[in-house]
Amino acid sequence: MANAQNKPKGPEIGLRQAKRLSQSNPRERLEFIARGLPLILRSAEKFREAGDVIRDNFGREAAVLDGFATEEAAKILILIDAVRCPPKLISSKLKSIVGSFYNHLARLIYAEATSWRPTNLKELRSYVDTARRGHYIEGSSGEYIMPNDTLYDRESRLYVDIEAYQDGTLTWNEPREPVTYAFPFGRSPPTALRVAIAMEQVGMFTPAGLKAASDIWGSLEYKDDQDHHDGEKLTKLMLERFLAEGLPLPTAQQEHVTTLYEHWQIPMYNLDFALIPVSMDELIAAQERELWSTV
Repeated sequence: MANAQNKPKGPEIGLRQAKRLSQSNPRERLEFIARGLPLILRSAEKFREAGDVIRDNFGREAAVLDGFATEEAAKILILIDAVRCPPKLISSKLKSIVGSFYNHLARLIYAEATSWRPTNLKELRSYVDTARRGHYIEGSSGEYIMPNDTLYDRESRLYVDIEAYQDGTLTWNEPREPVTYAFPFGRSPPTALRVAIAMEQVGMFTPAGLKAASDIWGSLEYKDDQDHHDGEKLTKLMLERFLAEGLPLPTAQQEHVTTLYEHWQIPMYNLDFALIPVSMDELIAAQERELWSTV
């Protein structure tokens, strides 16, 4: 039997070829990304619009479409992080950024992060690490072992599947209707989608806009202590350059600028988004600590 490592590689033809962005020079890469960002945004918006059409009669299916819209918008945030990455780092970081582009958990964490308020990148890393744990304990004294809730919410809404409880019992997961709330002023798009819309409106989805974002954000590497104060300064410089170059769309409004300041997360190209396996021994030890803490 041939060694798996020696298997011939197939031709790089078809989908899932974002890794080849690393083969482009910086100018070509920015121009290529600029062509794709509006396509991703239109895809996200159409998922959202389709969900609104069927929401009253098909709540679960509308929620699935909302999830697709959120993940598409998150792909934009991930690509923009590639743009914000300092030039000296991009060759070493692009592989992991592309991995996030194709990873459901990474995309969902990127989307969730638009609502987080960490003090700096070090704290943001701890938020991300918590969000990517494979299992965790829940309950008043940690009596329940639960799967990663971000992935579970996605998968359990999408599919009928067989799942297991911690006592070994098997059961069928039946996708359920989501909890609905009244929205007297209408439903807002997912926050990640609002950020993506704002990016296009202020002029970021053009080669010149991406060049400005790259020049300004690439001047500072986000490693540990860099925070939103640094980000606000860089955002301000970037928006001023957009205005000077006449990049904002005629439909751009102050609310789009506010959305960027309030919800565009600091760069996450130095963070890991792979699922963290948690062993049963670790979970049982955590339950014991929680129990004694409660006692």
